[in-house]
Amino acid sequence: MAEVKASIIIFVLTLVSLVLIPLQWVSIRLHLPVQKHLPLIWHRIASRLVGIKVKQVGKPAGDRPLLITANHASWVDITVLGSLIPLSFIAKSEVSGWPIFGLLAKLQRTVFVNRTRRTETGQVADEIAERMAAGDPMVLFAEGTSNDGNCVLPFRSALLGAATRALGENGDTKVWVQPLSVAYQGFYGLPMGRAHRPHVAWYGDMELPGHLWGIFTRGALDVIVTWGEPVLVDKTTDRKALTRQLESEVRSLTVASLLQKPVERLEISEIEASEFFSNEEKPVKAGA
Repeated sequence: MAEVKASIIIFVLTLVSLVLIPLQWVSIRLHLPVQKHLPLIWHRIASRLVGIKVKQVGKPAGDRPLLITANHASWVDITVLGSLIPLSFIAKSEVSGWPIFGLLAKLQRTVFVNRTRRTETGQVADEIAERMAAGDPMVLFAEGTSNDGNCVLPFRSALLGAATRALGENGDTKVWVQPLSVAYQGFYGLPMGRAHRPHVAWYGDMELPGHLWGIFTRGALDVIVTWGEPVLVDKTTDRKALTRQLESEVRSLTVASLLQKPVERLEISEIEASEFFSNEEKPVKAGA
């Protein structure tokens, strides 16, 4: 039955995509406002079909320009966040060449970053700043890679420079950066725990087709998305200090969600011990 369910999901998503992809392509070419909303519809349909239940704590900032800095455990994060509000992502350049996923990323109006060419960082930051100035909330997975879902890796500060670039030449524009935590808490309505979290976490050498099939056949995920307090950025903001602040808050929010505790009740030892197994010990075939 699980295989039949997965086949039905793929069939329905294919039909939905065949309708929405041409509409989105035309909308982008003609700069129609609907280009921001069609991906939202796709992600909501995909979430419903797979059985992803998302609970939001807090709310996204209403002010613009807005840069959202989130932790990253899986490609499922894209659908989870994409189903909440109209937004776009910042992704590594390799994603643009992936079959199917690359096309979907482009139609989501993703900004691609070539991590092997640091000289392009400033150019990419300018592009992100322009998108933010145009009113697009941009999602940055600030760890720079996905993790095992049990921890939050150190944030990288390079692309946070987009926030300061969005201030404008005079630095008189208000720019907001909002921390965001994504935590996979439940599986079939039961606490997921570290043993089952690799079912949804996609990292290391895991192969995408097998992981994708595993999600489609089993699904039934409970996800907690927690919005932190937006941080106002001005021309005096220190990028590295801001990075440390955002990382600390996202880590606290994620650990609190995984342990099902309020943030204010967490002990320092719980936050520091949140990495249940390191990325050097990842189970390569988990979820396949």
